[in-house]
Amino acid sequence: MNQIIIAIIIANVLFSLKGFNDYSFLNTYKFQINKIIDGEKIRMFTSAFLHVDWMHLGFNMYALYIFGDYVAFNLGNINFIIIYFGSLLAGSLYSFFYHKNEPYYSAVGASGAVSGIVFSSILLNPNMTLMIFPLPIPIPGYIFGVGYLLYSIYGMKKQLGNVGHSAHLGGAIGGFLLTLMVFPEIFSIHKTMVFLLGTPILLLLLFGNKLKNQ
Repeated sequence: MNQIIIAIIIANVLFSLKGFNDYSFLNTYKFQINKIIDGEKIRMFTSAFLHVDWMHLGFNMYALYIFGDYVAFNLGNINFIIIYFGSLLAGSLYSFFYHKNEPYYSAVGASGAVSGIVFSSILLNPNMTLMIFPLPIPIPGYIFGVGYLLYSIYGMKKQLGNVGHSAHLGGAIGGFLLTLMVFPEIFSIHKTMVFLLGTPILLLLLFGNKLKNQ
C-alpha cells in the first residue's frame, strides 16, 4: 500500500485514539463554528483527524484504503496529496459557510477528504463497480457518484442523522474540481462523465444557498 496513505491512516488512528480517551482534546480540536469565527481556524484542519468512535474511524479509513491507492497510482503522490488535503479544506469551508449561523454546530471526521478521493477515483474510472450495502448488486461508479451528491444535498436540507452531509458534499466537490485541475486530460477521456457529475455540482454552487430557505 502507498506509504503516504499509510501515514495518513496512522495519523488518523493516533489522533482519534487520543480523542476517544480525552474529551478535552477532542473538544479543543473539533470543528465548531463559534470557535472558528473567534479565530481558531486550525480546527478546520485538525477536525479531519478526529472521529467519534471505531466504526466512524474504520469506515473512513477503509474507504481511503480502497480508493486512495487507485488515485495515487494513477495521478502520483503529489497530486494525491493535493486532492486529499484540498478536499479536506473544501469540506470544512463548505460546512463553515453552510452552518455559519449555527454557532454551536460541530463535527469531526475525515469524510470530506475521503469523499474527495472517492470522487477522484470515479472520475478516473467512472465504470468501476461498487458494492454498496444494502444493495445486492454492484453499481457503476458514476451512478454512485450522482446518487451520492443527490443524497448529500437531501441530507443537508432535511438534516438527516448525526452526519456531516455538508462536509461530504464539499469534499466531493473539491475532489472533482482538483482532479480536473491536476489531470485535465479527463475532459477528453471521460467528457460525458465530467458533464454528468459536474452538472449537479454546478447547480449546487449556483443555487446551494437556497437550500436552507425552503
